[in-house]
Amino acid sequence: MDIRLLEAFRAVVESGSVTHAASSLGITQPAVSAQIARLESELGFSLFTRTGNRLRLTSEAVTFRAEVERTLDRIDDLGRAAEHIRQGQVGSLTVASHPMAGVALLPPVIAAFVQQRPNVRVQLFTRNSDLVRGMFPSRTIDIGIAELPIDPTGLNVTRYRMECVAVLPKDHALCAHEIITPTLMSGLPFVGMSREWAAHHLVNSVFAEAAAHLNVVVASELFAMICELVANGVGVSIVDPASARQFQAAGLAIRPFRPLVPYDIAIFHSAEQDLSLIGRTFLEAFDAHLQGLIAPATETDR
Repeated sequence: MDIRLLEAFRAVVESGSVTHAASSLGITQPAVSAQIARLESELGFSLFTRTGNRLRLTSEAVTFRAEVERTLDRIDDLGRAAEHIRQGQVGSLTVASHPMAGVALLPPVIAAFVQQRPNVRVQLFTRNSDLVRGMFPSRTIDIGIAELPIDPTGLNVTRYRMECVAVLPKDHALCAHEIITPTLMSGLPFVGMSREWAAHHLVNSVFAEAAAHLNVVVASELFAMICELVANGVGVSIVDPASARQFQAAGLAIRPFRPLVPYDIAIFHSAEQDLSLIGRTFLEAFDAHLQGLIAPATETDR
């Protein structure tokens, strides 16, 4: 049934005349009369009787009116829903990330994202980087975040490089130095990172090249735990800047570390299916957040 016929019927009922209905609909009076006649023909019963200059609903039209109101209200709801979808205000997003991103990077991004989109549902999975990479190409996960390397086959990948920083207990003697080096940390109790991380091997390398003693007393696979251990005085360490900032209030002092220890991550999604507007908007929000953390690009990064 042509929705325009139902709208014409509602307009006549609400205004009480064909003339006023035509004015509200922005069409001519004969056009409204033709629409009402066509609707009556399709329905098989009359909708109005005329008493003088007034139109009255027939008994059948009274019952039909209730159904028309429900139908048109539902269509209005669908129109609003479509508009919200077009604006990226309704829908869902599923993100799988490695622990560092899940703890240190995503919370502020997600918080701002859902505050602006209260009808968007976000589901988060936290797994190690190997498992996150293995989830793609999956149609159940929209976006992945993991440490490099990542096989780009079938994926759209955006890479980010951060400079790891030194973290110290806030009253540590090394806080007097503006830049921390392996030589300054040599022999000090050190909270190390998992061997599975590329950063673990880079830290070992820079200490070896400086002939400095890397005295690992505790090792953890989570940057968040490393920061908490340092804040509690277990030792010193080297972590990504996002984790360091998140736990600074817990009692960490943060200093630049040289030589550079890079920490590389990527955000990616399937190249075989279009990402929704919600997903594209999230990528933009994540990128904006990372701009304050990433290291300046070098010729080898480009």
